[in-house]
Order: sequence, then structure tokens, then C-alpha cells
Amino acid sequence: MKFTRFTLILTVLMLVQTSHSQTTSPMSIYDIEINALDGTPVDLNQFSDQYILFVNVASECGFTNQYEGLQKLYDKYQDKLMVIGVPCNQFGGQEPGTSSEIQSFCKRNYGVTFIMTEKVDVKGKNQHPLYQWLTDKSMNGVKSTSVKWNFQKYIVGPNGQYLDYFYSMTKPMSSKITKLII
Repeated sequence: MKFTRFTLILTVLMLVQTSHSQTTSPMSIYDIEINALDGTPVDLNQFSDQYILFVNVASECGFTNQYEGLQKLYDKYQDKLMVIGVPCNQFGGQEPGTSSEIQSFCKRNYGVTFIMTEKVDVKGKNQHPLYQWLTDKSMNGVKSTSVKWNFQKYIVGPNGQYLDYFYSMTKPMSSKITKLII
């Protein structure tokens, strides 16, 4: 079988393109497994027609009062938005509580009714797959970031498209966030 130089170059280019498209296509956020504070699995797929705001939270942080704003945001937009709080103890040891302590704190002090997950690492070698997806462009298809502190927010649109992220200083009811969901 004789290949012309053109045929050989075309074949190589097609193989490179196929290989590249397979390695750079983002995975679905809905395939990620995470549990609620009570240990039951959270099926992210049930929110595939909604926006999801993921927030790494902590009970002893200067931004902890943002729980109030997160609850207001959830109350106002719950027909099209799910807020998911993700406890993390990686920033100043500001979430030392057990799952039941975290749940009790959130309900008692802020009336939290949105989903709260198990405590996870949002950075480093034990980074939870959810935060791998949220912070890695090769997984989310849009942008690589790093989690800088508690109450950093990531918003995912309906059908699982990564939309944006916001540092801790951005309040939950900020127009930067609400304009994405209205």
C-alpha cells in the first residue's frame, strides 16, 4: 500500500485531532459523587435543569455570616437554583466541627435549608473530585482556578455548564451572581 506525502500528513493530522478532542473534552459534573452531611448520597443529576451554586463554607470564619445571604438567595431563586454548601477545614482550621455539629450550627444560627455536603478538601493532594472539576479547565472545559479562602463561590448552569466563580468578598445576593440566574 503506497501513501502519498499528502495522505500521510492528513492521516497524522486526523489522529492528532482525534486524540486532542478525546483528552480535552470536559467530564460531566453530574457524574461526581458526594454525600450530604448525614452521609446520604447527593445526586447532582437531579439539578440538571437548574443553576447550582457551590460554596466552600466554614462555621468559624469572618465570612460565616454569608450563610444568611446564601439562604436568602436560595429562598428567592429555589425554583431555578440549588445552593450547595461544602464544609471545608483547610483555611485556618475554621470548620473543626463534626457533621452533626455543622448541621446543627447552620440550622440554629442561619435557618439553612439548602444542601450541605460532607466536609471535604477543596485543594491539595486530597482535593475532592467536585473541586477538581470546579477548578480544572481540563475537566470543566472553561477555566482553571484555585480556591483562595472560605466562601468562594462557583456557579454551574443548567445542563452542567461551568459559568463563573467568585471570591469570598462577593456576597451571595450580589448582582454578579443574581444576573446569571435571572
